[in-house]
Amino acid sequence: MNSAKKHKVLEVQQLSIGYEKRSTPLLISKDIDFSAHKGELLAVVGGNGVGKSTLLRTLAKVQPLLQGRIAIEGRDIQDLNLRQLAQKISLVLTEILPTKNLTVKELIVLGRQPHTNWIGTLSEEDIAKVEHAIHQVEIVDLLDKRCYELSDGQLQRVMITRALAQDTDIIILDEPTTHLDIYHKAKILKLLKDIAHRSNKLVIFSSHEIDIAIQLCDNMLVMQESKTVHGSPKELIKSKSFDHLFPEDLILFDSNTESFKMKS
Repeated sequence: MNSAKKHKVLEVQQLSIGYEKRSTPLLISKDIDFSAHKGELLAVVGGNGVGKSTLLRTLAKVQPLLQGRIAIEGRDIQDLNLRQLAQKISLVLTEILPTKNLTVKELIVLGRQPHTNWIGTLSEEDIAKVEHAIHQVEIVDLLDKRCYELSDGQLQRVMITRALAQDTDIIILDEPTTHLDIYHKAKILKLLKDIAHRSNKLVIFSSHEIDIAIQLCDNMLVMQESKTVHGSPKELIKSKSFDHLFPEDLILFDSNTESFKMKS
């Protein structure tokens, strides 16, 4: 991306995330600071239990923040109602669909719901957005299938298409490569990079595929129990941010190959 053309769309300041348990805050991570721009692919990585999914759900206002500020286009998300938020952020979570009996086309069309009138009538613009998303993700051959007939990889592509049809500046995905083999993991993440760069959207995803993310992402957010660090893959490698991501008795990060290796 040309830095002169960067457009900041998301800003996170001194964010603390977690849950309210019996009116008592259960802190998972704190002091999270970063900003992100349109046309950027951003990975959130870290070990199990550090708060990757919690962070994404907090960014999308699915669960409340404990402290700090999240702003979209300079506007605090606390000031956005659900419809306004759905016009800013599209979300792909790991939860099972309420019904898989929908056809692929029907599921994708639901992505236009935040933009339609009160009876859900599609305008010509809505139809054009749906068609554009379908062709961009290349799933024309799946449109008449029921969602229960799809493989995990196919269903993930359909969910990404629905998010793309929603036509928001920000797309957030929680573990979009779960249950996929390494080829389809790489294919999904390459697709996300193409969407970010070609459609000028901010795409944020959580992943355990750190090696692939290092190769593909513009920036990464590395979450650990003690701190969260943001930067480009090269900046994070130089600052040794990956070196202590996991216990060193078994896994080591090799900065020369930019990948994790088992300790011999």
